[in-house]
Amino acid sequence: MPILAIMKQFISTILVVLISITSWSKKNELPLIGDKAPSFTANSTNGILHFPEDFGNNWKILFSHPLDFTAVCTSELCGLAHNQEKLDSLNVKVAVVSIDEIDRHLLWKEFMERVLKEENEALKIQYPIIADLSGEVSKKYGMLHSINDKRDVRGVFIIDPENIIQAISFYPMNVGRNMDEILRTVMALQLTEIENVLTPLNWNPGDDVLVPHKPYTSEELEKNPELKNQYYNKGEFMWFKRMK
Repeated sequence: MPILAIMKQFISTILVVLISITSWSKKNELPLIGDKAPSFTANSTNGILHFPEDFGNNWKILFSHPLDFTAVCTSELCGLAHNQEKLDSLNVKVAVVSIDEIDRHLLWKEFMERVLKEENEALKIQYPIIADLSGEVSKKYGMLHSINDKRDVRGVFIIDPENIIQAISFYPMNVGRNMDEILRTVMALQLTEIENVLTPLNWNPGDDVLVPHKPYTSEELEKNPELKNQYYNKGEFMWFKRMK
């Protein structure tokens, strides 16, 4: 085969691959922090779900998982059940999504409730597990990270009451998520929104927080000396507010 023909064939193959990757990427765009959470309607273990609208004026967390009846996913979803009361207290509604069918989800739910009962906790799986057979939800939320693998990676989207995405994290299939960190993030987001503060490194509920600017002027301090007990600084621009 002449060199020119070989080169043309090579270039043609490269173009096909690039077009395929571009097309896949466009169908699997990842929504970003600050974006409106993409809406979808799907069947779930709790019936038809219109997300995020059905969860109303609550905080929402959307979890994705690769497959039902896998060890890591099962441990995570049982962990969600263990933390249902805490999630309720934080005004958080949870939905879980994967590409498995609804009948398999229902069997998995039954299995997990049996596991929870064996742990002497007769807990029920209250959150909906969404059947995303078409992959529509996974594509809308950028949960498919490989062209050759149709399974979701472990994604977490934390969404505020206005349905704006506030935090995103992804984990590989072989590493489980940290429920304490997810709860900590929700509590930090709620606190910073209400109090107009910032949370520093390794912040936990009850710890001191950062404020976005110096909290008082010289005149304000002169009128109210107690401000010096409420706030302190490290360096010239790191101002903290005492929370205890």
